[in-house]
Amino acid sequence: MKAICGLLAALALLVAVPARAADEIKVMTSGAFTEAYQQLVEQFQKTTRHRVVTTYGASMGGAQDSIPVRLDRGEPVDVVIVIEAALDPLIKKGHVVTASRVQLARSMIGIAVRKGTPRPDISTIAALRQTLIQAKSIAYSASASGTYVSTELFKRLGIADQVKDKARRIESERVGAVVARGDAEIGFQQVSELLPIAGIDYVGLLPAEVQQVSIISAAIATKATAPSAAKALIEFLASPAAAATIQKTGLEPIAQAAHQR
Repeated sequence: MKAICGLLAALALLVAVPARAADEIKVMTSGAFTEAYQQLVEQFQKTTRHRVVTTYGASMGGAQDSIPVRLDRGEPVDVVIVIEAALDPLIKKGHVVTASRVQLARSMIGIAVRKGTPRPDISTIAALRQTLIQAKSIAYSASASGTYVSTELFKRLGIADQVKDKARRIESERVGAVVARGDAEIGFQQVSELLPIAGIDYVGLLPAEVQQVSIISAAIATKATAPSAAKALIEFLASPAAAATIQKTGLEPIAQAAHQR
């Protein structure tokens, strides 16, 4: 009888003490990690009390919806997920906490064409060069991959002058969507951003000799209102449990033990 009374008293105490309210985690994430992120966040919300609110934008560039511009405007955020090269400027500006940086995945650049059209040969540097010279129009992103393509790749291939009038930078939209509409014959973007787009055929990666591997990293914002919950989300995204999801979306996971940060 005493045991039953004790149990009832404990239950009454639990009912009397309100459960801690769920934290709302505000996230800004770039396109390369979007597909993996959306699947993983769904799992995270199911297994925690936290609610995640997401804003999407490019890692780099001056578009009004890019992550750097949003942060400069002072938009509220707890977690920032961008290409590593874009994170250092955000740290210098004081937007994110340096020590909170965690690498999540490696991302590579691929090429796509409109669905049903001939797949060009990009298997070698010579073949890629010829394909781009013959292409009527080329699209590349306004973020990290596009910056590399427009400022380095074309020059390394020796075709910068030949493609300058037919290559176009795409802002605030996926390159794949532009290719799917037929507004560009060939599109460059991170593989993970091309694969989900309907209406295109993914051709393949840039040749290894001219490929650029980018690291996708996450960090906690300096003005985060839910830093503990933000840390828990980043740890989950960087954990071995998230690796399979990251890999199937066209990225290479960098699984890290949750206790490292």
